[in-house]
Amino acid sequence: MDVRRFRTLFISDVHLGSKAAKADYLLDFLRYHEADTIFLVGDIVDGWRLKRNWYWPQDCNDVVQKLLRKARKGTRIVYIPGNHDEFLRDFPGMHFGGIEVAERAVHETADGKKYLVLHGDEFDVVVRNARLLAYLGDWAYDMAIFINIGLAAVRRRLNMPYWSFSAWAKLQVKHAVNFIGEFQRVVVEEARRNDADGVICGHIHHAVIENLDGIRYINTGDWVESCTAIAEHEDGTFELITWQSIAEAQAAGATVEDLPKALGAQAA
Repeated sequence: MDVRRFRTLFISDVHLGSKAAKADYLLDFLRYHEADTIFLVGDIVDGWRLKRNWYWPQDCNDVVQKLLRKARKGTRIVYIPGNHDEFLRDFPGMHFGGIEVAERAVHETADGKKYLVLHGDEFDVVVRNARLLAYLGDWAYDMAIFINIGLAAVRRRLNMPYWSFSAWAKLQVKHAVNFIGEFQRVVVEEARRNDADGVICGHIHHAVIENLDGIRYINTGDWVESCTAIAEHEDGTFELITWQSIAEAQAAGATVEDLPKALGAQAA
């Protein structure tokens, strides 16, 4: 499969250090995608989980090494910390192995539009005002992921398609309190206050590209369930990419010619 080149890639919510992280999928993705600039839009490392229980398999090292190699070869990599890797917020402006750390950024696209880039947790009322509740929610999400693994195994034996219980449960709760809509509204308003044409964020694990009240709202999604990234083409247009592993796509019967489509490389 040919390597795809982009002007910019945006990746968030990888949660390295969590057993739910699909670090192997991300490594696969990074092998076949290059960009002049990569924005890591928060929660790349899951400091919360690592504090509770250290878990750092070789896949996590491989992802870090792959990013460092890209930086050495000339890719500009900007790391904007989120709430799970907030320890990095003490180092704004610092470089680690060629990777820049910034609290937030303004990205100018090829067609001259300006986008505010931030993780988004500062606009999550639960994270900002109720730390204990946020930790409890994180624990509940871990339990949902655990249930997910068991359900996925049963559905595979029954030849049923993959279905994410954790994603469904999360959306039910957040729809009940209109969380996603409210989060989008306040993030869009922050972009407007900064005279930006749009905003690119992560945090809520809900990938989307849409226009809201004259502002372009882009969410990168995550690498725990959806395995999504945002790509900017050379003309300034954006693409939402959903990724599967090459091994999984081939096991499903995809031919070499069909791989780009099967892997989600053409998803918009």
